[in-house]
Amino acid sequence: MRVFLLTALTMVAFASNSLLNRAALAGPHIDAISFGTIRLIAGAVALGILMVAMRGALRLGGAGRIGGVVGLMLYLYAFSVAYVTLDAGLGALILFGTVQITMFAGSLMGGERPPLLRWLGAALAFSGLAWLLWPGPDAQTSVLHAGAMVVAGIGWGIYSLAGRKASDPLMATAANFILCAPLGVLVGLAMPVQIDPIPMTGWGIALAVVCGAVTSGLGYALWYRVLPDLPGTVAAVAQLTVPIIAMAGGMLFLGEALTVDFAIAAVVVLGGVGLSLIRGQGKAGSTRKP
Repeated sequence: MRVFLLTALTMVAFASNSLLNRAALAGPHIDAISFGTIRLIAGAVALGILMVAMRGALRLGGAGRIGGVVGLMLYLYAFSVAYVTLDAGLGALILFGTVQITMFAGSLMGGERPPLLRWLGAALAFSGLAWLLWPGPDAQTSVLHAGAMVVAGIGWGIYSLAGRKASDPLMATAANFILCAPLGVLVGLAMPVQIDPIPMTGWGIALAVVCGAVTSGLGYALWYRVLPDLPGTVAAVAQLTVPIIAMAGGMLFLGEALTVDFAIAAVVVLGGVGLSLIRGQGKAGSTRKP
């Protein structure tokens, strides 16, 4: 039950990242690339201060560090580039579809053998998400930006798989952010932004700081805490709830409308996740390597 509650809290943190991004960019209070860079720096600073205060030192090495750093960099900036033109729904569909494939493939290569119910649960949950977020017939999709979201999904899958090796989740997350921050500044400066630049406002910067320091930094540390206790395929399926939670948050806090489609899709996605956990919960510990 403890792992379940921590996982649920982590999914809420991930969904909060989407809400903070949406609130900042829809304003518009800041451009996507600047938001991503400030988010990364804020996470690095907050986690670095926290580690020095709690442990008296920082340790930047450790198992899975290269995968964590590479995965985080790919995710943050490919995500920002993709959402310059992609609709939110299509972007989420591409992202979480890619995360599913990446984490299932990585887990299979690592020796995990998911039971049939987990495969069925994953398929059911993703079908519900696809039904809700599938673009209409008039949607215009940029191949370049869709490809960027695929890269973001691969990056997040790599980051999550690397987290299963973390012996100290908070230290590992801090190291990932701190090592990424200087690289992120350079990459962020080199990346293209909108044709009509959006001036940064204090509110946009504040939202990026909260997203980086709290819902990303601490949220990702919590994710690294629960990952060793979850089979990789269960972790992949659980993340399909994030768009549903984010949309529910949009209805509560951003005034977005509740629809029948959303209600049906939410039941299907949560039912699929529940189905995948029927046999996964009891075997979580057996997938951990000594």
